[in-house]
Amino acid sequence: MKRLLLALPIAALAFASAQAAQDDPRLNALFATLKSAKTDDEASAAEQQIWQIWSENKNPEVERLMRQGMAAMAEDDQDGALDKFDDVVKYDKNFAEGWNKRATVEFSMGDYKASIADIERTLALEPRHFGALSGLGQIYLALDRKQLALKAFRDALAIDPHLPGIQEVVEKLEKEVEGTPL
Repeated sequence: MKRLLLALPIAALAFASAQAAQDDPRLNALFATLKSAKTDDEASAAEQQIWQIWSENKNPEVERLMRQGMAAMAEDDQDGALDKFDDVVKYDKNFAEGWNKRATVEFSMGDYKASIADIERTLALEPRHFGALSGLGQIYLALDRKQLALKAFRDALAIDPHLPGIQEVVEKLEKEVEGTPL
Protein backbone atom coordinates (compact mmCIF):
# COMPACT_ATOMS: atom_id res chain seq x y z
CA MET A 1 0.00 0.00 0.00
CA LYS A 2 2.96 2.32 0.57
CA ARG A 3 3.59 2.05 -3.14
CA LEU A 4 0.12 3.46 -3.79
CA LEU A 5 0.86 6.38 -1.51
CA LEU A 6 3.97 7.23 -3.49
CA ALA A 7 2.15 6.82 -6.80
CA LEU A 8 -0.55 9.32 -5.93
CA PRO A 9 0.03 12.72 -7.42
CA ILE A 10 1.28 15.13 -4.77
CA ALA A 11 0.15 17.77 -7.24
CA ALA A 12 -3.33 17.20 -5.88
CA LEU A 13 -2.09 18.81 -2.69
CA ALA A 14 0.32 21.39 -4.00
CA PHE A 15 -1.24 22.48 -7.28
CA ALA A 16 -1.31 26.10 -8.42
CA SER A 17 0.24 29.24 -7.02
CA ALA A 18 -2.15 30.26 -4.23
CA GLN A 19 -4.52 33.10 -3.27
CA ALA A 20 -8.32 32.35 -2.20
CA ALA A 21 -11.90 32.84 -3.42
CA GLN A 22 -13.81 29.71 -2.42
CA ASP A 23 -17.05 31.67 -2.65
CA ASP A 24 -16.42 32.89 -6.21
CA PRO A 25 -19.63 32.58 -8.27
CA ARG A 26 -17.72 30.97 -11.18
CA LEU A 27 -17.01 27.87 -9.10
CA ASN A 28 -20.49 26.31 -9.27
CA ALA A 29 -20.38 26.06 -13.06
CA LEU A 30 -16.84 24.71 -12.97
CA PHE A 31 -17.78 22.00 -10.47
CA ALA A 32 -20.73 21.08 -12.67
CA THR A 33 -18.31 20.80 -15.60
CA LEU A 34 -16.07 18.50 -13.53
CA LYS A 35 -18.95 16.10 -12.92
CA SER A 36 -20.17 16.13 -16.53
CA ALA A 37 -16.80 16.22 -18.31
CA LYS A 38 -16.62 13.57 -21.03
CA THR A 39 -12.83 13.65 -21.31
CA ASP A 40 -9.89 13.98 -18.96
CA ASP A 41 -8.77 17.05 -20.91
CA GLU A 42 -12.12 18.77 -20.33
CA ALA A 43 -11.96 17.90 -16.62
CA SER A 44 -8.34 19.04 -16.38
CA ALA A 45 -9.23 22.44 -17.84
CA ALA A 46 -12.00 22.86 -15.24
CA GLU A 47 -9.65 21.71 -12.45
CA GLN A 48 -7.02 24.26 -13.46
CA GLN A 49 -9.61 27.05 -13.45
CA ILE A 50 -10.84 25.96 -10.02
CA TRP A 51 -7.30 25.93 -8.63
CA GLN A 52 -6.71 29.38 -10.09
CA ILE A 53 -9.85 30.78 -8.45
CA TRP A 54 -9.02 29.10 -5.14
CA SER A 55 -5.62 30.75 -5.39
CA GLU A 56 -6.93 34.28 -5.67
CA ASN A 57 -6.74 36.65 -2.73
CA LYS A 58 -7.46 40.35 -2.76
CA ASN A 59 -4.88 41.12 -0.08
CA PRO A 60 -1.50 41.93 -1.72
CA GLU A 61 0.38 40.85 1.41
CA VAL A 62 -1.29 37.43 1.33
CA GLU A 63 -0.47 37.20 -2.38
CA ARG A 64 3.19 37.99 -1.67
CA LEU A 65 3.40 35.46 1.16
CA MET A 66 1.75 32.78 -0.96
CA ARG A 67 4.23 33.34 -3.80
CA GLN A 68 7.10 33.14 -1.32
CA GLY A 69 5.67 29.99 0.26
CA MET A 70 5.22 28.35 -3.14
CA ALA A 71 8.77 29.31 -4.13
CA ALA A 72 10.07 27.79 -0.90
CA MET A 73 8.09 24.60 -1.64
CA ALA A 74 9.57 24.46 -5.14
CA GLU A 75 13.05 24.75 -3.62
CA ASP A 76 12.21 22.01 -1.09
CA ASP A 77 12.60 24.52 1.75
CA GLN A 78 9.89 23.08 3.95
CA ASP A 79 10.68 25.22 6.98
CA GLY A 80 10.63 28.40 4.89
CA ALA A 81 7.38 27.37 3.21
CA LEU A 82 5.76 26.55 6.54
CA ASP A 83 6.76 29.96 7.93
CA LYS A 84 5.18 31.74 4.94
CA PHE A 85 1.97 29.69 5.07
CA ASP A 86 1.76 30.26 8.85
CA ASP A 87 1.76 33.98 8.05
CA VAL A 88 -0.80 33.52 5.29
CA VAL A 89 -3.37 31.94 7.61
CA LYS A 90 -2.66 34.59 10.26
CA TYR A 91 -3.43 37.34 7.73
CA ASP A 92 -6.50 35.62 6.32
CA LYS A 93 -8.10 32.94 8.49
CA ASN A 94 -10.83 32.43 5.88
CA PHE A 95 -8.47 31.66 2.99
CA ALA A 96 -9.01 27.95 2.31
CA GLU A 97 -6.04 27.62 -0.01
CA GLY A 98 -3.68 29.06 2.60
CA TRP A 99 -4.73 26.31 4.99
CA ASN A 100 -4.44 23.72 2.22
CA LYS A 101 -0.91 24.80 1.33
CA ARG A 102 0.14 24.68 4.96
CA ALA A 103 -1.40 21.20 5.22
CA THR A 104 0.66 20.16 2.19
CA VAL A 105 3.90 21.26 3.81
CA GLU A 106 2.97 19.62 7.11
CA PHE A 107 2.24 16.39 5.23
CA SER A 108 5.63 16.58 3.53
CA MET A 109 7.27 17.08 6.92
CA GLY A 110 5.46 14.04 8.34
CA ASP A 111 3.35 16.10 10.74
CA TYR A 112 0.13 14.27 9.92
CA LYS A 113 -1.79 15.52 12.95
CA ALA A 114 -1.22 19.17 12.01
CA SER A 115 -1.92 18.42 8.36
CA ILE A 116 -5.24 16.77 9.20
CA ALA A 117 -6.23 19.76 11.34
CA ASP A 118 -5.43 22.17 8.48
CA ILE A 119 -7.26 19.97 5.97
CA GLU A 120 -10.30 20.03 8.25
CA ARG A 121 -10.09 23.85 8.30
CA THR A 122 -9.74 23.88 4.50
CA LEU A 123 -12.83 21.69 4.13
CA ALA A 124 -14.81 23.80 6.59
CA LEU A 125 -14.15 26.78 4.33
CA GLU A 126 -14.43 24.92 1.01
CA PRO A 127 -16.18 21.53 1.34
CA ARG A 128 -15.58 20.82 -2.37
CA HIS A 129 -11.79 20.97 -2.04
CA PHE A 130 -10.94 17.74 -3.84
CA GLY A 131 -7.22 18.40 -3.36
CA ALA A 132 -7.60 18.55 0.41
CA LEU A 133 -9.71 15.37 0.38
CA SER A 134 -7.09 13.61 -1.74
CA GLY A 135 -4.42 14.75 0.69
CA LEU A 136 -6.47 13.46 3.59
CA GLY A 137 -6.65 10.10 1.86
CA GLN A 138 -2.88 10.08 1.44
CA ILE A 139 -2.37 10.82 5.13
CA TYR A 140 -4.72 8.03 6.16
CA LEU A 141 -2.87 5.64 3.84
CA ALA A 142 0.41 6.65 5.46
CA LEU A 143 -1.17 5.97 8.87
CA ASP A 144 -2.50 2.60 7.62
CA ARG A 145 -6.07 3.72 8.26
CA LYS A 146 -7.41 2.28 5.05
CA GLN A 147 -11.12 2.65 5.80
CA LEU A 148 -10.68 6.39 6.39
CA ALA A 149 -8.44 6.69 3.33
CA LEU A 150 -11.09 5.00 1.21
CA LYS A 151 -13.77 7.40 2.48
CA ALA A 152 -11.61 10.48 1.78
CA PHE A 153 -10.75 9.27 -1.73
CA ARG A 154 -14.40 8.45 -2.46
CA ASP A 155 -15.41 11.92 -1.26
CA ALA A 156 -12.77 13.47 -3.54
CA LEU A 157 -14.01 11.44 -6.52
CA ALA A 158 -17.62 12.43 -5.82
CA ILE A 159 -16.52 16.01 -6.45
CA ASP A 160 -13.99 15.35 -9.21
CA PRO A 161 -14.40 11.93 -10.86
CA HIS A 162 -11.35 12.58 -13.05
CA LEU A 163 -8.66 12.85 -10.38
CA PRO A 164 -5.58 11.09 -11.77
CA GLY A 165 -4.74 7.82 -10.06
CA ILE A 166 -7.41 8.07 -7.38
CA GLN A 167 -9.96 5.70 -8.95
CA GLU A 168 -7.33 2.96 -9.14
CA VAL A 169 -6.43 3.46 -5.48
CA VAL A 170 -10.12 3.34 -4.51
CA GLU A 171 -10.58 0.07 -6.38
CA LYS A 172 -7.58 -1.51 -4.63
CA LEU A 173 -8.66 -0.20 -1.24
CA GLU A 174 -12.21 -1.47 -1.77
CA LYS A 175 -10.88 -4.96 -2.38
CA GLU A 176 -8.63 -4.78 0.65
CA VAL A 177 -10.99 -3.05 3.08
CA GLU A 178 -14.10 -4.89 2.03
CA GLY A 179 -12.43 -8.29 2.24
CA THR A 180 -11.86 -9.27 -1.38
CA PRO A 181 -8.26 -10.45 -1.90
CA LEU A 182 -6.12 -8.25 -4.15
